[in-house]
Amino acid sequence: MEPVIETFESRKKHMCVKGEGLSIPVCDKASMPGTVTQRTCVYGGARIVLMPITDSIHLVHGPIGCAACTWDIRGSKSSREDLYKKGCSTDLQEKDIIFGGEKKLFETVLELNRLYHPGAIFVYATCVAGVIGDDIKAVCKKSQEITGCRVIPVQSEGFQDHNKTKGHWIGGDALLDYVIGTSEPEENTPFDINIVGEFNVAGDLWGIKPLLEEMGVNIISTMSGDSHVEEIAQAHRAKLNIVQCQKSSNYVAKKMKKKYGIPFIKVNFFGLEQTIISLREIADFFGDEEMIQRTEKIIQRGLEEVQDEIRDYKERLTGKTVALYVGGNKAWSLVRAFEELGMDVMMSGTKNGIKEDYERIKETVRDGTIIVDDANSTELARLLKKYRPNLLISGAKEKYISLKLGVPFCDFNHDRISAFAGFRGFVSFAKEVDASVSSPVFNLTSTSLYDISNNLNPEKKLKTENSPETILSPPSGGDTHG
Repeated sequence: MEPVIETFESRKKHMCVKGEGLSIPVCDKASMPGTVTQRTCVYGGARIVLMPITDSIHLVHGPIGCAACTWDIRGSKSSREDLYKKGCSTDLQEKDIIFGGEKKLFETVLELNRLYHPGAIFVYATCVAGVIGDDIKAVCKKSQEITGCRVIPVQSEGFQDHNKTKGHWIGGDALLDYVIGTSEPEENTPFDINIVGEFNVAGDLWGIKPLLEEMGVNIISTMSGDSHVEEIAQAHRAKLNIVQCQKSSNYVAKKMKKKYGIPFIKVNFFGLEQTIISLREIADFFGDEEMIQRTEKIIQRGLEEVQDEIRDYKERLTGKTVALYVGGNKAWSLVRAFEELGMDVMMSGTKNGIKEDYERIKETVRDGTIIVDDANSTELARLLKKYRPNLLISGAKEKYISLKLGVPFCDFNHDRISAFAGFRGFVSFAKEVDASVSSPVFNLTSTSLYDISNNLNPEKKLKTENSPETILSPPSGGDTHG
């Protein structure tokens, strides 16, 4: 069987085509050394789960670089404080590595509490803190006794695993062990829910929350977008958990079901069809006739408000192809939204996918779709050059690879500035996708960088994509023992 692209032998099984050979790609393996993976570490996985808690300080116990490279990593918005955006680090230096950093951590926690009086201080362990053996649990316990503030250890040493998914679980465990169930709500209703796995990236939560409140449900907490730690502390009293980002938060929902008996349902508020299905499933769960009727009116009004606005976008986008290379949840949750715009998802991949993620992708995409695991920069470039999608959906690290190859790009990661969730969010989504795909700039440039160079230097014939010595080809001999 012809490989999806030419790459190292050990990487070939990390790519497959639905309906041909492998049912899902080989995944959840350590990245091949030297291939410059785009993955994030375990610490990064924990940070993105907890950072959107707005009234808390997020203190990184490690070298300054660990805090710097993850500052505002989520792109989450707040309707209240901006305390969560403070960049805080113990800035471990050489002498701290030799003599230990526990005293420095203790003093830093006391100072941060004195300066800001936060709802909580989350203390993240990094690789360095783990290697030198600092006992952050003991320091956090002692600090909490002195300050009266919640000081929560997050054992997120980056070396624990090759996959940041473990960091998601560690962040969830921090909430389960130290926050959830430690406070009681002032009142309970029959329709109390938690929104789990919604991080309010670019304000997505604000497109979901009004719909749910109009239905008649009472939102106790959001984990963790635009939230307060005290709200999450009361989450154990909910009657239902709805899980938006299933990649990062299924773990928390399953643990809460086991510990507190709270059922959960998986929802998706990206795209009109999925938004409607999610609203109806929530209403059907509670079985309240008035809520069901209100929900149908909300759906009818929402469709009436947006259908005319997206018609022009759909006309221009119908028949265009799109490649997804995103986080695990978005690799399947966006597929239907693109299909509603008439677009064809020809590739879907993720950097940190586990088997369950690829099973979901396989169930969602059509036959013939390329499914990719942990593609490095060279592999992504080859995929774009060979299959030429009309649009790449990815994050900031992939943006310039796409644009330099003349492939329109749209950011659906943490750096985006437009909210895409709910009915109104779908209009913003269609507008941004259309702006990228329909931009005239790509008609003004050559489709190949090689063509430009050859035209400027007619006597100098550069190697082309089809040359066996192309720059992007693997080195002679390659990897034969994967």
